[in-house]
Amino acid sequence: MNKPLSHIILERKTLLIGERWAAEGEHGTMEHINPSTGKILGKFASAGVSDLNAAVAAAKAAYPAWRAVTADQKREILLKLGALLERHRAELDMLSSMESGHPISLPSTGVAIDHVLYNAGWIDKLEGQTVPVYPQRALNLVEHEPYGVIGAIVTWNGPLAMTAMKVSAAIAAGNCVVLKPAELAPFAPARFAELALEAGLPPGVLNVVTGGPEVSDALVRHKDVGKITFTGSIPIARQILKAASETIKPVLLELGGKSANIVFPDADLDNAAHMSAFFGAMMVAGQGCLLPTRLLVHNSIYDEFVERVVTNIRQAKLGDALDPATMVGPVISSRAVERIMGYIDGAKNDGSAKLLTGGERGRGALADGYFIEPTVFGDVDNRSRLAQEEIFGPVLSVIRFDTEEQAIAMANDTSFGLAGYVHTNDLRRAHRVASQIEAGYLGVNAFPPMPASAPFGGWKESGVGKEGGRIGIEEFRRAKNIYIPLD
Repeated sequence: MNKPLSHIILERKTLLIGERWAAEGEHGTMEHINPSTGKILGKFASAGVSDLNAAVAAAKAAYPAWRAVTADQKREILLKLGALLERHRAELDMLSSMESGHPISLPSTGVAIDHVLYNAGWIDKLEGQTVPVYPQRALNLVEHEPYGVIGAIVTWNGPLAMTAMKVSAAIAAGNCVVLKPAELAPFAPARFAELALEAGLPPGVLNVVTGGPEVSDALVRHKDVGKITFTGSIPIARQILKAASETIKPVLLELGGKSANIVFPDADLDNAAHMSAFFGAMMVAGQGCLLPTRLLVHNSIYDEFVERVVTNIRQAKLGDALDPATMVGPVISSRAVERIMGYIDGAKNDGSAKLLTGGERGRGALADGYFIEPTVFGDVDNRSRLAQEEIFGPVLSVIRFDTEEQAIAMANDTSFGLAGYVHTNDLRRAHRVASQIEAGYLGVNAFPPMPASAPFGGWKESGVGKEGGRIGIEEFRRAKNIYIPLD
């Protein structure tokens, strides 16, 4: 009997070293659990330090030849990769939904394609500089060179998009890459690498090492890795920074957020309510670092506006990620369920906020999966755990404010600084408030779609550096000054 496409996809090998694919690593295999069902979906290679060392060696060996490849040839490879991603879009959408639980109605493959094609377009436009020097006459050149080997560590929420964002920028800048996918979502990154080889990327330029935390630690500490790019949690980022300090290597960090979404009385309330509901508690089950999970509403419209938000949320279908009608899928794991329900139950029990909707696990046919109802708490204290800690689940905290100054102060009263959102039809207020919010990514009357041409990254504990745009490519190049006397 023929196997369903879903099983065929998940039986692909996930460990790539040079041009050699393997289904098992030093530690054999690991099981992947389908978040929608709670059942085993497939297995993937569980690599160890020896596998990681071999991958870094393969990348180091491939680097001189890859650096020498001409810009037009590099560009053509990435353009072919973009075309292959487009050709396999339906497959990749399904693969990402199965492994991460993101609804197939909200595919992310298009984001991956955009980043690959955007970065391809920059390859033949990355120039250096000639700068004036004195007091002697000289030709002073500033060249921007690759680091050599980049270690890329991606998390599980949007694994394909993040892989494309990091890998295409790094190789466009002339580097080779060792990619470490998350244990909870290894298949889409491996499929990306498979298509990259098909597009003509030379063996060793991109290597994939799937496995546990020891692989990430060894990658960060490896002396032949020139820079690390990491997307994930702040506690893991602190470990990475300590490990990277051994070799004094730079680290690009895209971390968490607790982004404020400020709604003023003069806003388009229908638009603001839809955006607040969908992105604040529904999209990818709240598992996004830049989602507006703190909703700050002016007191004069509080009751009316919150009712609109709750109505929007109650109309959303909670269900299997592969159901086209599903708007809210499962969270990623049983551990995530326990952690998120801990926040919800804590707030329900201590009376620190008012539960407006949700607050329970999925029932009936959803009971075996990792489902949590989209949840809204009202009258939340801005200094409470609900408002200050990144829950990374479908939980929206609604907070009252009276003045513009108070809203700005509350928005900035957090250790995070990833994103911020403002809803108003007063253009001067929009500029004024957006300029005062301490965050790296702002949206006015909208949720920015993270275009490949725009730099993305946080301030404060939300990260260091930028991804996307030309700035995102420059993160993977380093300046060298060359001084040539003319007298």
